Amino acid sequence: MIETAHLRSRRGQENAHTEADVIRGAPMEIRLYKEEDRERWDRYVFQANTATCYHASGWKKIIEDSFGHKTYYLLAENEQHEMQGILPLVHLKSILFGNFMVSLPYVNYGGICADSREIEQQLFGAAVALASRKQAVHMELRHQADLCCGLPVKTNKVSMTLELRPRPGELWESFSAKLRNQIQRPMRELMHARLGAEEELDGFYSVFSQNMRDLGTPVYSKEFFQNILRGFPGSTKICTVYTAGGQPVAAGVLVGFKGRLEIPWASSIRTYNRHSPNMLLYWSALKYGCEQGYRVFDFGRSTRGEGTYKFKEQWGAKPVQLYWHYWIKDGGTLPELNPKNPKYRLAINIWKRLPLALTKFIGPALVKNLP
Repeated sequence: MIETAHLRSRRGQENAHTEADVIRGAPMEIRLYKEEDRERWDRYVFQANTATCYHASGWKKIIEDSFGHKTYYLLAENEQHEMQGILPLVHLKSILFGNFMVSLPYVNYGGICADSREIEQQLFGAAVALASRKQAVHMELRHQADLCCGLPVKTNKVSMTLELRPRPGELWESFSAKLRNQIQRPMRELMHARLGAEEELDGFYSVFSQNMRDLGTPVYSKEFFQNILRGFPGSTKICTVYTAGGQPVAAGVLVGFKGRLEIPWASSIRTYNRHSPNMLLYWSALKYGCEQGYRVFDFGRSTRGEGTYKFKEQWGAKPVQLYWHYWIKDGGTLPELNPKNPKYRLAINIWKRLPLALTKFIGPALVKNLP
């Protein structure tokens, strides 16, 4: 059972994400993150085995600046003020999609990171108390392990990961002849890949926004990706594949953290699929990972047996189970805020037919409330 704790709120704060809600339960205190905690928070994230790049404090500012959401970053510390657990939460609230909290929206990972099960439970209890105060109807925690025992959980998603080699040539030799031929196909069409940062943003966004429209999905704003590049300049890159004439036709964002390189957003233009530019994109990203000393490449999440799963599997990637845990106010069914929900089918079909410029204009206002 989670021990009941009381919340105290100090007056005079300008907004909710800086209010000093404190949960006390000797010898542990759980409170909200303050700016002066930044270095300690990030030091804990870098040292904790279960932390991901998305637990870093920089994502708090990225989400606030890009989407305008209120964030509640909970930290647990002992009497010596040693940090022993964290839980970043984002509050999404809209007429269309409801009132709920996520750790973390828009990305693959998040959730509770703690030194023990006891601290994990205390952080969860604090999060439930906070969600109840904010009248949220559910809370979603995106974990890489089955941490919150007894909670409703979705296990239909896996992340696909590949162990990298010290040298790109060794990885190349591990591929099948068919896969190597697919990678070489765009090269024969004189396509080439380029790695960079903000100078590649326009090319990436032109590909990404078109692909999202074709999928029937509202697109994030360009500022979101710009904020990521500026927030983590040393560990984020954009890889872009260009035609011989200089047109971007495939692109992806690369995010590195503690020996792991992830490609959370990647797209290609469908009319060029016969030339396989996405194969050159992924090979260039893998090659970069080897050269930079990363040990694992994370292709992102997929559903077993679906097209993206099979695409990643051909590279040698293996599935790692994901656990998305839910607290639901007053019980009820699990939320289904995803494109596979039949209630969104008509909207998706209409979106695919909209002019690209229109989807880029109105898409960010919609997608900000879709986790």
